Amino acid sequence: MINLRAARTIGLGATLVGVLFASVPGVLAQRPGRGGADDERERAFVEALRREDPADAERYVALRDARGQAIAELQSIQARYGAAGSELRPLFLGQLKDAQRRYAESSLALLDFLDARDRRALTRYQEEISRINRLLEEHTRGRAELEKLLRGE
Repeated sequence: MINLRAARTIGLGATLVGVLFASVPGVLAQRPGRGGADDERERAFVEALRREDPADAERYVALRDARGQAIAELQSIQARYGAAGSELRPLFLGQLKDAQRRYAESSLALLDFLDARDRRALTRYQEEISRINRLLEEHTRGRAELEKLLRGE
């Protein structure tokens, strides 16, 4: 004879399996929603990356998509955790922590990519500013010589 505790555990397990199977299609179809203006800015950014360096663009898209997947997974597990009763929540805690870790890892990877890209751009801008400053100095020297000629010196 099965005792009451074992029956309750089996019932909870069956409920958990049902919740998990019911939520799988939602996880696969779910993508974080954004507005039209955000989508357009995103497309423009990716196109600019493709013009600069197609490999960087592909890496960015992969990192962005991995982060989107991590967000969707985290949201799904958070919803299941929230919907579970207090008796089932401990079963979701490990999944929730893993999803949070994957979200943090994917977000950091995307930030690392963007930071590296921004640092490269900053270096290029600084080099260009130095080149323009040298040109301005040459113009200043040339202007001084031309003004001397006008004064007859």
